[in-house]
Order: sequence, then structure tokens, then C-alpha cells
Amino acid sequence: MKIKQNIPNFLTCCNLLCGCLAIVRAFDGDLVWAAYLVGIAAIFDFLDGFAARFLKVSSPIGKDLDSLADMVTFGLVPGMVMFKMIGFSFSKQYFGVFLNSFVSNHELGIEQYFIYSTVFAFSIVIFSAIRLAKFNNDTRQSESFIGLPTPANAILICSIPLVVGLNDVNDFMTLPMTGLNSIIINPCFLLGLTAVLSFLLIAPLQLFALKFQSFDWKGNEIRYVFLGLSLGLLIGLQFLGIPLIIILYIVLSIINNLFFKIKSPIEEA
Repeated sequence: MKIKQNIPNFLTCCNLLCGCLAIVRAFDGDLVWAAYLVGIAAIFDFLDGFAARFLKVSSPIGKDLDSLADMVTFGLVPGMVMFKMIGFSFSKQYFGVFLNSFVSNHELGIEQYFIYSTVFAFSIVIFSAIRLAKFNNDTRQSESFIGLPTPANAILICSIPLVVGLNDVNDFMTLPMTGLNSIIINPCFLLGLTAVLSFLLIAPLQLFALKFQSFDWKGNEIRYVFLGLSLGLLIGLQFLGIPLIIILYIVLSIINNLFFKIKSPIEEA
């Protein structure tokens, strides 16, 4: 029995290990490998819950261990990745003229604006901690989520280096600033995205969970539609499809709440 109980915990520890390795890669500026490790960790995060349900085992330690692992992998890592990306985006090569003109009439210098702006990235870590603490103490979130799940938030953020082809700080200096890159590699966009995602982590928004009680179509329509569309986005758009999948997840959840849900957990509270 103890072996069965520890199988999900082992998978959770694999998630945590991937998060630790992702932090090391992010510190070194290798954001692509940090993103890959977060993706692998997300697979382990799915498998630990699946294994617990399949083996019909659960424990308070397993629940706490899962949240602690998620805090590292899906809380700290995306904060680090965003910190690095905002720092990259403030490179004088692209935004020095803008910054000089902006701060010329202010008491703070470029260095101070750079520091304050990059530190704002860690609001993702703070709100992820709040999100996980609320999840552990909210009985309404057994069949659905309230607020954007931390894995979805982390996947969206960590997919950005894959979309723009940003490996490390040296690659940033040679990235073509055209098309989508000119929008994404922009401090205003990244700071705005940080604010929006921090809010969504704790927003009173109900989102469906990918928890299959059975594999029948009935009762799982929204999940099968989401998985089918997600597969199409990945095949058709590759890395660009990853953030679009997270956006699709939010949109489908809103549609599901508006047209197919009679009463949500939020309404019952």
C-alpha cells in the first residue's frame, strides 16, 4: 500500500527536479531549455494526479508536496524567465533612445527604471503562491479551477522564448525585430502581460479541469474539443500554438460557463 501511495509522490518529485534544473538554466540565460524543462515538469504534474486517481490513493502529504513542487516549477521559474525577458527587452540596442527620452524629465535614471521594471516580474511568483494557497484550502476546486492554474500560466510565459527564438542574452542582440518579435520583445508588452497574468491567477474565473472521470463523450465535451483544437494548433503553428492553447483554454472556459453551466462553484459559495 505504501508503494502505491508513493508512486504519485515520486512523479511529483520529478516535477520538482525539473523545476530546479529550469531555474539553473534560466539563471544561465538559457530560456529555451528552461521552457523545455517546464514542459516536461507539466507532464509529470499531470501524471502524478492521474496516477493518484488510477491507484485510488491520496494523502495530505501528497497534496502539500504537489503544491510545494508547483510553487517552484510553475511559480518561481516563470517569474525568473519573465525577469530575464524584461531585462533583455530593455537592451539599449532597441530601447535606449526611448528610455533616454522617457527619463530625461524624471529624477530616476535608466538604471533605476530597469531595476524597478524587472523586479515587477516577480509579482508572478507572489500571485502564484497566493493561487496555490487558495487552491489547497478551497473545496470548490475539486472538479474545476477558480483562477488560472499555475501550470497553464507557466507554460504561457515559458513558451515566449520558443516563439521568438530567444536562447540567451547573446541571441537577443541578433534577433530580427520585425513582425511578431517587435511586439513581444517590448518592455511595455511584457510588463502588461505580467500584470494581466498575475490578476488571472487569483481572478474569480472558473476554468474546467482536464480530469476525466470516464472517457465517454458525454460530460467531457469541452475537454475533447479543447484537446482536438490544441492538437491542431500545435501541428499547424508549432511553438506559436502553445500560448494560443492557453488563451483557447481561457476562452473555452468562459464559453462553457456562459452557455453550458447551470450553476458554478462560485455561485454556490
